[in-house]
Amino acid sequence: MGHRSSVLFAAGYMLMAGTRSLWQLMLSYGVLAGVGFGATTPPMFGAIICRWFERRRGMAVSLAMAGSCLGQFVLIPPFTGMSIALGWRATSFWLGAAGFVLNVLLAVIVIRDDPVPMGIAPYGHVSSPASGAAVHASHSHGAADLSLRQAIRTRPLWLFAVSMFVCGGADFLVSPHLVPMVTDQGISTTTAANMLAWFGLLSLAGILLAGPASDAIGDRVPIAITFALRIALFLMIPLVQTEATFWIFSLGFGLTFLVTAPLTPTLSGRLFGFANIGLIAGFVTTIHQLGGGLWAYLGGAIYDATGSYALAFAITMGLTAVVLVCMLMLK
Repeated sequence: MGHRSSVLFAAGYMLMAGTRSLWQLMLSYGVLAGVGFGATTPPMFGAIICRWFERRRGMAVSLAMAGSCLGQFVLIPPFTGMSIALGWRATSFWLGAAGFVLNVLLAVIVIRDDPVPMGIAPYGHVSSPASGAAVHASHSHGAADLSLRQAIRTRPLWLFAVSMFVCGGADFLVSPHLVPMVTDQGISTTTAANMLAWFGLLSLAGILLAGPASDAIGDRVPIAITFALRIALFLMIPLVQTEATFWIFSLGFGLTFLVTAPLTPTLSGRLFGFANIGLIAGFVTTIHQLGGGLWAYLGGAIYDATGSYALAFAITMGLTAVVLVCMLMLK
């Protein structure tokens, strides 16, 4: 899927340069580039990395996902400058062309889905001396390899999915509404923008901490700690609204923002096996994003109706407490 998704992504951006109507933009950017980008999301490359690592799996997935955050930090400024100098059409074309060359080469030459067919043991794999087998097909550490249909019939999947639905809701209640929420309290737009910038930087730190933590103490505990910290932050802001507390909120929530991204594929594999990890982690991530889309809208709707985010925060805090229990129940 790697080189095909790269071709779709590149084609979408390159065709976007020639769009002359809304339907053309929706087709090139919304469909072609969107589908291509979707195949490079955390469940997809997380599934690949999980097959290559048995030891330090969490750290490996975290490092890969940190590259996405770092790419935004490094590439957005030059592409913004290019857009100002050459226009967005030329910029989208060259972005697509660069993506095609780099991503297709990496997908064809470097990336392999699974080491087993190549006769290579995953990193950290210990062969069975009794059988003499160098590599085993399953990397599940005892978990049965379930299909998505089988996993959907289990209690753990729905505990996990509901937890991620609320997690996504909290993510996208805060990230798009942070700046207006802060400026509504009389804090300057510049300060609010700085809070958002540090929010993003702390999210990178959260990713880098989450993977090694999962290797050391398991996947559930870092997620549970994330939910507990969010409950405290959601409780603090309606009670005390000062510039200092908004900074604490921005930094604290930023630290938790992407913690579940590297842990979704690793926890999915440990619960349901690694044979169908891409499908299962993709399903859970889709539920997460549905929660995010719903909460982003509801947060704005509640603010328009009440003039405050307090009710949205209270609802989200209560639901986060519920899914904290769900996560602790997950076995």
